[in-house]
Amino acid sequence: MRSFHAVTLLALLATPALAADIAVPPGPDAAEKLAEALISAKEGDTIWLGFGRYELSDGLSLDVDNVSVRGMGQDQSVLSFTGQQGSGEGLLVTSSRVVLADFGVENPKGDGIKSKGSDEITFRNLRVEWTGGPKAENGAYGVYPVSSKNVLIEGVTVRGASDAGIYVGQSEDIIVRNSLAEFNVAGIEIENSFRADVYGNTARHNTGGILIFDLPNLPQQGGHDIRVFDNEVTDNDTENFAPKGNTVAMVPKGMGIMVMANRNVHVFANRLANNGTTHVLIAAYPNDYDDDGYMFVPRGVYVHDNAYGEGGGEPSGEAGKLISDLSGVPVPDIVWDGVTRIPEWMSWVDPADKIYIDEPDGTTFINLKMISQLLLPWGATPDRNIDAYMGRLPEPAPVVLAQETGS
Repeated sequence: MRSFHAVTLLALLATPALAADIAVPPGPDAAEKLAEALISAKEGDTIWLGFGRYELSDGLSLDVDNVSVRGMGQDQSVLSFTGQQGSGEGLLVTSSRVVLADFGVENPKGDGIKSKGSDEITFRNLRVEWTGGPKAENGAYGVYPVSSKNVLIEGVTVRGASDAGIYVGQSEDIIVRNSLAEFNVAGIEIENSFRADVYGNTARHNTGGILIFDLPNLPQQGGHDIRVFDNEVTDNDTENFAPKGNTVAMVPKGMGIMVMANRNVHVFANRLANNGTTHVLIAAYPNDYDDDGYMFVPRGVYVHDNAYGEGGGEPSGEAGKLISDLSGVPVPDIVWDGVTRIPEWMSWVDPADKIYIDEPDGTTFINLKMISQLLLPWGATPDRNIDAYMGRLPEPAPVVLAQETGS
């Protein structure tokens, strides 16, 4: 039995007069026709990709609102950029109310699929892959919405990104769900963003599984209200292949979930196993910076009700050695570097800015107390008393997207 998409495409090919639907089948002139369809599209149009491969030598772009680009499946309709001449994105979207669904992108010289300045952007059932495996020469990001609002990423697969497979930066109101990120440096990364739900995903065989970062010297600062829950974060064992100088080049092989310099981040109901450095790391930004608006420490992080398997037995890289020198091996399930603006025991610390851990019996934890190690090296020792960090924070409200409510 043919799928609905297949029947739809056959009907379009047989009836080219259908309004608002543009079918571009693969073939010798498909690259030119696809580029033309994206440029000449009008609001309300759907551009359909057929079964097969599209060999493309140039990147594609879409700047028209309310357009859908749909294929027959992430392995059935494939945009191949193996012969791409430039170094830009495979597909760049700079418009709003756009749906990208059911196709694959292979071997772009730059990022896979990028949106910039979009509102109501949906990435659904897509695949972005560098088929030669993990290499520093691969593009940085697979799916890459930046400076966007109402971002939905679901059913997406990314492999081989030299920075982050699924990356959302400087954006707000975000859902990343039911997706697979593997063999990337960072599997999923939420950076300098407001209000994000990351759930139902699998992040495996990356250098690091899920990263929640805030970085200096970016137009949007103060990432906050992030929920990371019900994810499988396992076997993150790929050597870091990020080009030198990239921020993620500091992520050690074997990192599960890492929260750095963000605020009101809730990590719960995840399943973590076989992450060689540690399952969960809470840390300050470790480098020098020149940005008066930047806050370098995490505030209000609540880690609770996760399930932990084996891990911490193979700490890797400079960061892994620094941690394991203080913690020993195996590294505990949860590591906090202990870097704060104000010592956590001071009475005037806002309870909403504290770190809280509430995990099942048997979970191991360490506060490395790295500030104390620097200031009082003769008397400071790491703190392993997980009970001292019991407490809770009010959970951020679930993210509600305009494209899912029709508002």
